[in-house]
Order: sequence, then C-alpha cells, then structure tokens
Amino acid sequence: QVQLVESGGGLVQAGGSLRLSCTASGSIFRFYHMGWYRQAPGKQRELVAPITSGDEQNYADSVKGRFTISRDNAKNTVYLQMNSLKPEDTAVYYCAAALLPVTTTSRVNYWGQGTQVTVSS
Repeated sequence: QVQLVESGGGLVQAGGSLRLSCTASGSIFRFYHMGWYRQAPGKQRELVAPITSGDEQNYADSVKGRFTISRDNAKNTVYLQMNSLKPEDTAVYYCAAALLPVTTTSRVNYWGQGTQVTVSS
C-alpha cells in the first residue's frame, strides 16, 4: 500500500508560480512511475505530466514549456514546478503512482487526495 500526500497548492495571480509536492510512503517509491493529473469543475481528469521510474518526462501540450515535473527518490517525492500560470490552469491537482508508465487513469494504482490550484486573472 502506498499513500500519497500532496502539498503546495494555493491562490496565485496569472503569471505567477507554484510548486506542488507529493510525498509517498513506503520504501519502493523509486520503482513507481509517477504523474500529475488535474481536474477542473465540470471537466474530465487530465494527465498534465508523467515521469517514469527512469526519469523520462512528458507534458501535455497545454503546459509544455511552463511546467516541469521532477522526482527525488531519496525523499520519496515528486514535484511539479508551475510557471507562467494562467487562469485555465485552475483545477484540483492529483498525484498518481503506477506500476506501469502513467498514460491513462486506468493504469494508476494510487491517488493522492488532491490539492487546489486557483489562478486569478
């Protein structure tokens, strides 16, 4: 069993930055593929950025060049650095852990509780 605890959400003005953190319990974090999803009101949950156990990263087109995902296996933590934030980035952001590379929600084995990010215009 893996527990994921997110932090770092909040309210920020457009153009600002936030860094989300997700810390996992357990000693086998380094074997898990991780990812950040987000869900805005009335919309489906979408994959923002996955990172494999081998540190390969990918990004949704809507955040490419603005967001950076990284992981620190020594701290059992995955990060999402969000720069140049836009009002359309407003959503609840969820951390996800999977035994296979994170590409769809069906592959996710564990979810965090979510953290709210609100970007004002």
